[in-house]
Amino acid sequence: MEALKILVVDDESRMRKLVHDFLAKAGYIILEAEDGAQALDVFFANNDIALVILDVMMPKLNGYEVLKEIRSYSKVPVVMLTARGEEHDELKGFELGVDEYISKPFSPKILVARVQALLRRNTVASDSDTLEIGGIVLDKSAHTVTIDGKDVDLSYKEFELLTYFMENKGLALSREKILNSVWNYDYFGDARTIDTHVKKLRSKMGEKGNEYIKTIWGLGYKFSVDKE
Repeated sequence: MEALKILVVDDESRMRKLVHDFLAKAGYIILEAEDGAQALDVFFANNDIALVILDVMMPKLNGYEVLKEIRSYSKVPVVMLTARGEEHDELKGFELGVDEYISKPFSPKILVARVQALLRRNTVASDSDTLEIGGIVLDKSAHTVTIDGKDVDLSYKEFELLTYFMENKGLALSREKILNSVWNYDYFGDARTIDTHVKKLRSKMGEKGNEYIKTIWGLGYKFSVDKE
């Protein structure tokens, strides 16, 4: 299998080298950028970048600005590195479409493990039009869902929402992130529309709706299946 490319963006050369060395040892090809503007130049010059590791505080363009620009064109997984630990900072990242947040200082081994997990999830999601989790079979091409062999009639947005949950199994998803990903960035409605659609989706899924779609108070939801 061809080695995957990862773009590491940080204005601190020592941090870039640390991340570079650990990821290269894990078998990845590493590209680097030292500021936000350079990050976008490298990203758009390489159409095969599998994941981006992005610092928040950088010259020229900060991490949030870079993330927003990347999300205008790509759903590539993005891990944000930040010295900030405030909730509103993390929520801002989730609103813009970040996949993982890792606060500095961090364990390089943990970073590598999270990168590997994200890439595995992304590969599984892109390799197949059919998702099968916990008795749910979702066919993206046919736009059909069955639960324990029985057809479930979902609206277009309910189908999109369930697809997003299943593709991000086990991840805590903020309402803003769900809204941006499922309703797209040009939607200016209230994030509470998520709660309405989740309620309808849970109802149509029967017992597995409440069992699998868990509420995370103050943040959003997580799709989690204890036994598959």
